[in-house]
Amino acid sequence: MKGYMGIDVGSVSTNIAVIDENNRVIDSVYIRTQGQPIKAVQNALREIKNKIGDMVIKGVGTTGSARQLTGLMVGADIVKNEITAHAVAASNVIKDVRTVIEIGGQDSKIIILRDGVVVDFAMNTVCAAGTGSFLDQQAYRLNIPIEQFGDIALQSKSPVRIAGRCSVFAESDMIHKQQMGYALPDIISGLCDALVRNYLNNVGKGKEIKEPIVFQGGVAANKGIKAAFEKALGMKVYVPEHYGVMGAIGAAILAKEAVKEKGYTSFKGFEVSDFKYRAVGFECTACPNRCEVVEFIQGDEVISRWGDKCGRWSNSTSKKVHANTAS
Repeated sequence: MKGYMGIDVGSVSTNIAVIDENNRVIDSVYIRTQGQPIKAVQNALREIKNKIGDMVIKGVGTTGSARQLTGLMVGADIVKNEITAHAVAASNVIKDVRTVIEIGGQDSKIIILRDGVVVDFAMNTVCAAGTGSFLDQQAYRLNIPIEQFGDIALQSKSPVRIAGRCSVFAESDMIHKQQMGYALPDIISGLCDALVRNYLNNVGKGKEIKEPIVFQGGVAANKGIKAAFEKALGMKVYVPEHYGVMGAIGAAILAKEAVKEKGYTSFKGFEVSDFKYRAVGFECTACPNRCEVVEFIQGDEVISRWGDKCGRWSNSTSKKVHANTAS
C-alpha cells in the first residue's frame, strides 16, 4: 500500500495522519507535545510506523506552530499554515463548507470559506479562556474526567450563566456558583455556554457565520460545546470523524498534490525518528542588529539556520556548528 502523511505540531498536541489516494484516513496518531516538539515528532513517527507497517509514504506535509522545524526534520514536500491545512481538510469532508470552527489546546480559530476559497479568518489572542486547556483545568478542579465533561453538560435542565470573558473570572464565577448550591450539570453546561460566548465575541466577532459549519480540533469531542454552539448560532454544527487530527489530514492532502506536481518526494524516511537533533541559538555580533540566530543541527552537522535579517547565516552553505553552540 501507498499513502501520504501529514504532521501537525502544536503547543499542546502533535498529530500525524496517513491518507490514501482517495483522501481516506488509513490511520492516525495523537500525542502530547509536552514542550518538546522534536521528541514528540520522533515518538509520533515511531507510533504511526508501527500502525501502518510496510506502507510506502509517497509524500509528507507539515503544519502547526512548529511546521518549519518539523519540515526540516522529516524532509517535507510542503509546509503550510494551520488555516490552509484546516480549510483543506474541512472541504474534503463537506465540499461546500462555509464556516470552520477550530478549537485546540491553547488556540482557537475561525475560517470563512466561500465557493471552496478562504475569504476570511481569525485566531484568538493571548487569552486561553476559550480553549481546551481551560476546560482541562476546570475538569481537573471539579475532579471530573474531561471525557465525561460534555455528557454531564447535556444533563442540564437549567444552565447557570458564568462570566466567560476571562479564564480567571470564569473560574472564580464557577466556584461562586458551586458555593451557592447549583447542580453540577448546570454549572458545566453554563461553562460550555461561556466558552462559546467568548469564542463568538472574540474570535468570531464580525464574521459572517453561515452553514454548513464544521467543528474540529480536540475540543470538538466535547458534546456540551457542540450543543452550546448550535444553541448560540441556531444552526447545525457538524463534527467530522477525525476531528482531532484535521490539520494533519489537510497537510497530507496538500502533500499529495505537491508530490504529484513535482514528481517525487523529499521524505527522509522513518529513520529520522532515530536521528539526534537539537536547536540552539547564538547572537550574531557582525552588525548593530545583533540578531539571534538559530541553528538546527542533525548529529554534528547544521542542516538549517534562521533568525538573521541580512542572510549572513541563513544563506550560508557552511555545515560547521557555530563555536558558541558547539557544546
